[in-house]
Amino acid sequence: MRCSQRLRGTIRNKRSKLEQLNCAMQASKSSPANHNDGRNISVDMYPFIRKYEDGSIERFLRSPFVPASSDQARNRGVATRDVVVDKATGVSVRLFLPSGAAQTAGRNRLPLVIYVHGGSFCTESAFGRTYHRYATSLAASAGALVVSVEYRLAPEFPIPAAYDDAWAALQWAASLSDPWLASYADPARTFLAGDSAGGNIVYHTAVRASHEVNNEIMDIEGLIMVQPYFWGAKRLPLELAWDDNETTVAVFPPNGVDRLWPFVTAGQAGNDDPRIDPPASEISSLACRRVLIAVAGKDSLRGRGHRLAARMRDLDSRWPWMIQRRRQVTVVESEGEEHGFHLYSPLRATSKRLMGSLVEFINQQPTSPPANPMVVLGVPTTPCKDVFGYGMAMKAWCTRSSMPRNTATSLKIGRVGPSNTRYRLISGRLRMTAGNAHHKDLLSAAVPWSCVINNFF
Repeated sequence: MRCSQRLRGTIRNKRSKLEQLNCAMQASKSSPANHNDGRNISVDMYPFIRKYEDGSIERFLRSPFVPASSDQARNRGVATRDVVVDKATGVSVRLFLPSGAAQTAGRNRLPLVIYVHGGSFCTESAFGRTYHRYATSLAASAGALVVSVEYRLAPEFPIPAAYDDAWAALQWAASLSDPWLASYADPARTFLAGDSAGGNIVYHTAVRASHEVNNEIMDIEGLIMVQPYFWGAKRLPLELAWDDNETTVAVFPPNGVDRLWPFVTAGQAGNDDPRIDPPASEISSLACRRVLIAVAGKDSLRGRGHRLAARMRDLDSRWPWMIQRRRQVTVVESEGEEHGFHLYSPLRATSKRLMGSLVEFINQQPTSPPANPMVVLGVPTTPCKDVFGYGMAMKAWCTRSSMPRNTATSLKIGRVGPSNTRYRLISGRLRMTAGNAHHKDLLSAAVPWSCVINNFF
């Protein structure tokens, strides 16, 4: 009897809290998208960033700062240290040294991974909790010395500032002037890695290394691009499908991606820019031996990743007799997942499998046979919701843009079933559901970003 009363009381309390949240959302409109403190908005890319006419910038996508620490026990056996690479620009890096691997480095030096974080070129940080934890996991899992780059962000420092900063970090790392690098890193096993915007940045860093530096000095063993940001003025078939499906919620809907590049280049370039749609001559010039491109099945950038990999293979096949110059190009696709799932849901089975693919790529021996050119990691057992609900917010705000939309016939992609389940607000109100997991997903999708980001970590 008492248990029943307690259960009924718990249910009443949950309903009361949901009703209070609904009332607050409808009455006060407390989402950051509706507060501008009386300032006139110049560029609105909520829920990522907003620029006001007075020149001030407001960033919504961010995670708390985490200081570097030599305490390996509290950081998965990984020591961290910050170094300023260029005092003039303020470019700096955070080094991640796994203690277990470092102890045997006298006999076997560690792979060196130069990592560049994502965040649409204008948000996030190598020193934030999200990327600190991710780089820690990569260093511990791969037994690699990771150099995570803190580069200057747009719009205060528009492109190509981020490219220049990543290049400066690579040159600094290649010099082995830092004691950790000099003692533990194997320069012959240098990898450039990055996700989203960082994937684009490391691609251009690899291109620059292929042209400006003797390969004997800076030897790029592999290039890793996780859900990389590439785009173009003309839609690919998959992107047309996203445009045409009004019910689809993507973290980066195509009409939102259209607005990004002009913003981060200070209006100096459009979506026909070769920096986001690389020409064949540039792709063929890459000197790195191996490439891994990871894509997510529900990511609107997925088609660009596949296209880049196909072009790399096609260009190499034109010279079949030049076996030594041919690259190994591997695509890893996480079915049923969205952009950034591996960062914000690192404990998911699909996130762990993706990390395992990166670790295997880094530790592959030069004499090993070519890797499987296409690896499908499979649909997750539970659907990954729109991360923090910012796909819904991005789609809602992108529809206010005056940019024209491409039209196309409807094309259905992906498999039908539970993996495509989406959670959303019903008539602007939160609804009580039978499953606690579903209830939590509804809350995550509805609560304003500034509230969720502080409570998630």
